[in-house]
Amino acid sequence: MGVVVPLEDKSQGPGKAAPGKESQAIDGLVGLVAADMARVNSTILSRSISDVSMIPEVANHLISSGGKRLRPMLTLATAGLCGFGGEGHIKLAASVEFMHTATLLHDDVVDESDMRRGKLAARMLWGNEASVLVGDFLLGQAFKMMVEVGSLPCLEVLSSAAAIIAEGEVMQLSAAKDTQTTADDYLAVIRAKTAALFAAACEVGPIMAERSKADIAACRSYGANLGIAFQLIDDALDYGGSAAKLGKNVGDDFREGKITLPVVLSFRRGDDAERAFWKRTLEDNDIREGDLETALSTMRKHQALEDTIERARHYGAMARDALQIFPDSKWRQALFDVVEFCVSRAH
Repeated sequence: MGVVVPLEDKSQGPGKAAPGKESQAIDGLVGLVAADMARVNSTILSRSISDVSMIPEVANHLISSGGKRLRPMLTLATAGLCGFGGEGHIKLAASVEFMHTATLLHDDVVDESDMRRGKLAARMLWGNEASVLVGDFLLGQAFKMMVEVGSLPCLEVLSSAAAIIAEGEVMQLSAAKDTQTTADDYLAVIRAKTAALFAAACEVGPIMAERSKADIAACRSYGANLGIAFQLIDDALDYGGSAAKLGKNVGDDFREGKITLPVVLSFRRGDDAERAFWKRTLEDNDIREGDLETALSTMRKHQALEDTIERARHYGAMARDALQIFPDSKWRQALFDVVEFCVSRAH
């Protein structure tokens, strides 16, 4: 069972929402990008069509499963922040979502996951082969749209992100079940597998708007730090959240032998018996009845979940700081609020 770890709200930075108000924290962004997101969603649906009937079936199973589409919204929002008035950000936002969806399809196969966003994972319904191949189809469609936009700098940013994400997934695979993984090792993994797409999603907006290198770098820094914060909260929620909030089974990371920051902190701070527990369960894959509860109690003892969330707050503050060079506006405020949305999921 999962245990929610309530933490006091210790930060009062710009855009800070009241505890428990995470749904409200993203409302500003949703409202600002609503018209453009309708066009993005239409593009996503049209580009999922194929004469091969299994492709839209598998793709739409995940695309229509209720994800918030945060990454494409960030592309639209940073374009708005930078005053872009063209059309290219729509296809770029759709490309970002296709890249994300493809990685989810692939990840579920690698992780042998049963659930995704509260539904059976596509691999459980159509098989591993179909999930991988449809993910490849979506990546192909994403790159087609990037080419249609005609911006070589944007193509470079997003194609580089695709390569970095794949590297991050391989890094995570190499670190799986390795209790010697350090916090720095793990942060390198999430910078690649999660933060790279957040960063790229935020960078292409100012590129399309032909803003200065400083503005482009600021948006990229915002996205990268937001992505790290987002993933750290996900890591904490896997042990201290609920299945409803996660959209998957609580403790999946534990059962899959994933070494995430709460595990790293618990292992490093533990005594010999506790380290032996982590080696047995994660390295040897010898998980017994009650081991998840033991993992949770060990994390509580060493404040691993609280400290993981505190680090997420730190990266969230860095994300907000990155945007301070922009003048105050509804767009900047909405992007500030997104930080709180990501972090407050842990409440």
